[in-house]
Amino acid sequence: MLRHGIELYVDDPAESIDRAARTVTARSGRTFAYDTLVMATGSYPFVPPVPGKDLPGCFVYRTIEDLLAIEAYAKTATTGAVVGGGLLGLEAAGALSGLGLATHIVEFAPRLMPVQVDEGGGAALLRTIENMGLTVHTGVGTQEITADDEGRVNGMTLSDSSHLSTDLVVFSAGVRPRDQLARDCGLDVGERGGIVVDEQCRTSDPAVFAIGECALAADGRVYGLVAPGYDMAETAADTIAAVGGRAFSGADLSTKLKLLGVDVASFGDAHGTADGCLDVVYSDSRSGVYKKLVVSSTGVLLGGVLVGDADAYGMLRPLTGHVPPVAPEQLVLPAGLGAPAALGPESLPDDAVICSCHNVTKGAITACSSLPEVKKCTKAGTGCGSCVKTIGMLLPKSGDGGLCACFAQTRQELYEIALALRLTSFTELLDGYGREAARGGEGCETCKPAIASILAALGNGHILDGEQAALQDTNDHFLANLQRNGSYSIVPRIPGGEITPDKLIVIGEVARDFGLYTKITGGQRIDLFGARVDQLPSIWTRLVDAGFESGHAYGKSLRTVKSCVGQTWCRYGVQDSVRMAIDLELRYRGLRSPHKLKSAVSGCARECAEAQSKDFGVIATANGWNLYVGGNGGASPRHADLLAQDLTDDELVRLIDRFLMFYIRTADRLERTSVWLERIEGGLAHVKDVVVNDSLGICDELEALMAAHVAGYRDEWAETLDDPERLARFVSFVNAPGAPDPSVRFVPERDQIKPELPLLTLGATR
Repeated sequence: MLRHGIELYVDDPAESIDRAARTVTARSGRTFAYDTLVMATGSYPFVPPVPGKDLPGCFVYRTIEDLLAIEAYAKTATTGAVVGGGLLGLEAAGALSGLGLATHIVEFAPRLMPVQVDEGGGAALLRTIENMGLTVHTGVGTQEITADDEGRVNGMTLSDSSHLSTDLVVFSAGVRPRDQLARDCGLDVGERGGIVVDEQCRTSDPAVFAIGECALAADGRVYGLVAPGYDMAETAADTIAAVGGRAFSGADLSTKLKLLGVDVASFGDAHGTADGCLDVVYSDSRSGVYKKLVVSSTGVLLGGVLVGDADAYGMLRPLTGHVPPVAPEQLVLPAGLGAPAALGPESLPDDAVICSCHNVTKGAITACSSLPEVKKCTKAGTGCGSCVKTIGMLLPKSGDGGLCACFAQTRQELYEIALALRLTSFTELLDGYGREAARGGEGCETCKPAIASILAALGNGHILDGEQAALQDTNDHFLANLQRNGSYSIVPRIPGGEITPDKLIVIGEVARDFGLYTKITGGQRIDLFGARVDQLPSIWTRLVDAGFESGHAYGKSLRTVKSCVGQTWCRYGVQDSVRMAIDLELRYRGLRSPHKLKSAVSGCARECAEAQSKDFGVIATANGWNLYVGGNGGASPRHADLLAQDLTDDELVRLIDRFLMFYIRTADRLERTSVWLERIEGGLAHVKDVVVNDSLGICDELEALMAAHVAGYRDEWAETLDDPERLARFVSFVNAPGAPDPSVRFVPERDQIKPELPLLTLGATR
């Protein structure tokens, strides 16, 4: 494959290097001549040399194929054990637990994550993980893997002579440099592995370089993180191209992860190895929070450990090497116990590194005007992503109440512009009404989804057509909810929670055939989890054929209208709540709004559908329906307010139409009805005046907008399945429609290097 002057050969690994002839021979027998050679052969998982390590039921945790094999084997197992309590070991344990296995973690060190956290952090992490139902064994090693009569794993013997019964063993005991090619051709290799390189990443042969996990850096360390690999690659490239005097002498090993749902972070001298350093510690074993800062005798922040609450990581890591603007103890205390309310990234010095993946400083970031510009010019925020929140706090605010750096208008004003002028594209709004500096550009991560929502609310066609497709976030982009493991969920609409036996059978068959996890939700729907992108059209074809349509769980739109069984079955019911819930869900399905919408209908004052915790909720009375608005049962619970009472069916629907369209018209981006109702001038009284009494004279227009939505509704998934162009986006790889190709590996593209002599690189990483 030839692109940008680079020839790529896959599935044909290098097998030997002749340094005298300067050639590399591949498995196929093909020989490549080089003037300069770069070795980027990576690493391989280390498996301790214990008896039984090759038995059926023993796995490593490295590739997609490894994960699929573990998943398949786990179907016949009840207990699993992970050898290694580091980063990947804990993730592997979480995966086994998620597969329904009783899970053990065996770590030779006296604590979990020994490289990243200290004794106190390890203790906090241990308590939290044990509370999740996982069993942890620290300070012991694996002596032997035992087998049953059929030769399959049935247990482990530990170094303290205890025996652990298990059906499956996952080795996650670290990695080793893949340096055999270097050994075979006589390059210098470290005593414990790794191709020895200098500060320019040059090996003992001046014509050969080594970068990444196969290299033993000049500071005597083999780095297993992505950021040092990038730095080494840039150092080697600059040296080869004779550009600048870049050197690689070490790298930031700071990490921030969410392991098993627990925040863990470490940065700088986390273990306090510097002479004369001091510790500042906050520990709350009840909540599983542990924070430690390491400072010098002069107050310079040297490093730290955060377990259970790592929100401050984005500010603390860049402060490393500097004297914090407040006392160190204030940096670890929770809000209300001494933590400074106003301390933020703006207090950092300009030379503080904000993005450790690409070594980008605060000064370089503040020289940009928007997040897209930061990413384009500096690459900050394009690595692990942990710095994006901090970057956003450093970027200039509009200062005029505008939506973002691209628009001086608010979301409400942009809605009115699009409505009045019948604008149908983001480009029309940006070029016609955006700030002068933003016109002709691409917009930003704030305005694109906000305007996509405005245009969709005004009935601008299918969200995957034309320019609109580029505005959507990940969920809308694939008409499905992205889950934490990279798979997607499927949520068919089940209006009012009412479903036939035949439709239940179809959902069960789809879940079985595609191996999906099923969950009945609090919103009276069935969620199907674990689908790949390329499986979504096949799954939805079967669901649509059975009469289902999209439940819009992925969109900022109506999710569900929950109901009790009402007067049809319940002896207390005074109205048909099921029928009303179905009517409302079918009326407002697909209605795009500033945030998600939830609703419920209760058949009597006993409130079994919990209508008063919804964005709009309905409760039956002997005289009709009571309408409540502005409720929220989420992270900031709010009891809904009574808008009108004893309504007929027609009056109820008319008021809900008006309320929803007034909210969509005037709310800010990502603003729930609960927040909007408290923010809008005049609050509930004003909303009631507008919606019930038509004080602004706009109710006819609000009703007409809703009528247009109802008349124009089309199921997004049904229309997608009928359009080959829309379906073309649902593939794992652009060059491999259909099933995923396990041999494909992604290679990051960088500016082409043009040395005078041919350059050969061994190894390509994702």
